[in-house]
Amino acid sequence: MNIAVYTGSFDPVTLGHLDVIARASKLVDTLVVGIGHNSQKKGLFTPDERLELLNRATTGIPNLEVKTFSGLAVNFVEQCGASVAIRGVRPMTDIAGEFTMMMANRKLNDQIETIFLMADHQYAHVSSSLIKQLTPLATDEQLAKFVPECIIPDLRERLK
Repeated sequence: MNIAVYTGSFDPVTLGHLDVIARASKLVDTLVVGIGHNSQKKGLFTPDERLELLNRATTGIPNLEVKTFSGLAVNFVEQCGASVAIRGVRPMTDIAGEFTMMMANRKLNDQIETIFLMADHQYAHVSSSLIKQLTPLATDEQLAKFVPECIIPDLRERLK
């Protein structure tokens, strides 16, 4: 079975994340989305809340598993029985950091390959930080251009 893992914070999940998830799921038998937990950071949503939001937003993808993890992403990829890590990249400014992380992961486990999926042009500018800035000011219709409609009430509640 061909398994790949796409890790991130997904705080909150955006349409850009969903685009990468949908495209990556077509390349493998099973795609695991790993929601990273960094105890040093205070997120907008808890890891369990992000798990619920991601599950809600990805109901139409049958070969998808969503899990939380802490620690190194490369270790999580290995624990999932995968040999492929998927990374979504937005503008070219992401490339340097992602390249550094790929090289470090290769040093930690040379059996795991990293595949980069470029963000679709319509989502290249979308980030969780942008969503946090827009939510208090935008209408639901405007927010739906950036995040799945099913999480808008959760965003509104959290950022009121």
